[in-house]
Amino acid sequence: MQILKQAIAGTLESSDLMVKVAPSADDALEVIVHSEVIKQFGAQIRKVVDDTLRQLDVRAGSIVIEDKGALDCVIRARVQTAVLRAADASQPNWEKLS
Repeated sequence: MQILKQAIAGTLESSDLMVKVAPSADDALEVIVHSEVIKQFGAQIRKVVDDTLRQLDVRAGSIVIEDKGALDCVIRARVQTAVLRAADASQPNWEKLS
């Protein structure tokens, strides 16, 4: 899936996260994670984000995660929503979304 424009999903409320997605100038995939619980759960947050991006076949873009203690299912849903918005996907491939 190709990132065509900037998009945001989520909030900065407790137990949620905000995902900001933008196109990449150099066709690289850059993921930045900021979290209040990075020391305890940083590796798991990054794994969920990376797995979700892989499922959606995102190979280039800038992804910024501002986490406020979200569960894995919330992380996955917010990343999916931001990517689908950024790719202008009017008919998503539902089989890739889990």
